[in-house]
Amino acid sequence: MDASRRRDAEQPWRKWYKTADWQRLREEVLIRDMFSCQMIGCGKFMADTSQLVADHKRPHRGDHDLFWDIGNLQCLCKPCHDGLKARQEARTLRW
Repeated sequence: MDASRRRDAEQPWRKWYKTADWQRLREEVLIRDMFSCQMIGCGKFMADTSQLVADHKRPHRGDHDLFWDIGNLQCLCKPCHDGLKARQEARTLRW
């Protein structure tokens, strides 16, 4: 089993990201945040939406309500999401 399938099996909530409902919610977040990264100090505008992430401010860890809460979502550029935000979350998971 490849790594992606193993993660999907271990974390069944990952399938929520593949739904039309998630795509609509993601688009709503990007529009609300005007296609701009909300990370303090960044603020980059990106017309290429493939470079934007609808990020959970508080990690949902499978909590259905937290996952779908638009108030818990923000637009981040991929560099901020995959870099700074990932490091911040990794630090909180260690405690």
